[in-house]
Amino acid sequence: MKELIIKDLHVSVEDKEILKGVNLTINANETIALLGPNGHGKSTLLAAIMGNPKYKVTQGSITLDGEDVLAMKVDERARKGVFLAMQYPSEVPGVVNADFLKAAINARRENPIKLFEFYRSLESASKKMHISMDMAQRFLNEGFSGGEKKRNEILQMLLFNPDLSMLDEIDSGLDVDALVCVSDAIKECQQKGMSFLVISHYARLYQLIQPTRVAVMINGKIAVEGGKEIIDTIDTQGYEWIKYE
Repeated sequence: MKELIIKDLHVSVEDKEILKGVNLTINANETIALLGPNGHGKSTLLAAIMGNPKYKVTQGSITLDGEDVLAMKVDERARKGVFLAMQYPSEVPGVVNADFLKAAINARRENPIKLFEFYRSLESASKKMHISMDMAQRFLNEGFSGGEKKRNEILQMLLFNPDLSMLDEIDSGLDVDALVCVSDAIKECQQKGMSFLVISHYARLYQLIQPTRVAVMINGKIAVEGGKEIIDTIDTQGYEWIKYE
């Protein structure tokens, strides 16, 4: 991925406009921290990029290396290297976790991954995420704790190796050890050149993964962009100062 460009993006949910003209560019090997008060459109932006049909794009464009993302189906966006770790991962009864992972990996390959190679990669990723290999044979997210679901999302990221990973509050509900585990996985992928768009309300995650840029969303628009010092300002002063910026 060279760049994902969002221009004048307007998105509605059930006829209510949430995004009101978002402009944002995500470059290769860049980690953007996306901040903003609850209910101002951060998760909506990620869902619109991924193609959730609940979110209707009424105006604007999203392009990935010059290609029209809005013309792509969800699976096409995933094949192009776009990945979303959800805030509330769904439970999928009847779908074995390992089968899902293997099918998703193969969707981006010309030749199917060999079984030995798959389980070797799965074992390595599971160790990094402190996930028991027994979870691979359980139904996808069914009966998983909140922390297990979040770590399983990052395990998917490690196995799928996308170009752009969008993480929606991946750190919520994690204890200190799990947070370090998740941040280590993110840093490993950063070193490989993966780009990130990360939503979090906690400065601790951003301290660990060191974003290259910060964007703040207010009332469905990117109100402020800048360096990491914005995170410290918001952590100490909240969002009130943006009104005067």
